Amino acid sequence: MARVTVEDCVDKIPNRFELVLLAAHRARAITSGSSLIVDRDNDKNPVVSLREIASGKLKPDALREEFVHSLQRHIEQDEPDVAQAALNEVADVPEFAHISEAEYARGMRADTDKRPEVVEEVDEGEE
Repeated sequence: MARVTVEDCVDKIPNRFELVLLAAHRARAITSGSSLIVDRDNDKNPVVSLREIASGKLKPDALREEFVHSLQRHIEQDEPDVAQAALNEVADVPEFAHISEAEYARGMRADTDKRPEVVEEVDEGEE
C-alpha cells in the first residue's frame, strides 16, 4: 500500500490493526458498488479507501458503526413498553369474551336448534 497514505491515516485512526480492518471493509464496499468520496486517480480500491480515510471526508466513527453492523447476525430491537403492551392486549379482547355463562349457553342452544338433523344411513348388507 501507499506508505504516505497509511501515515496520513494513522492520524485519524491511531490503531493500525483497526485501520486495516476499516480500510478493508471500505474497499469491499467500494467493490460492491458504493460511491467514491475522492477521485480514483487510477488507484485500486484499498488505496482509494485509505485516501478517503486520510482526507477526513469519511468519518472513522461512522465507518466503525458500519463495520460492526455488517458483522452482526442478530440485530437487537427495543423491547415494547410493558404498559403499552397491556393496553394493546385489552384492546384486542373480542366482544364475546365479556358475555355471561347464561348468555353463552343460550347462544349454544340457539345454534344447535338451527342445525339440520343428520340421519345416518345404515347399509342393510352389512348386518
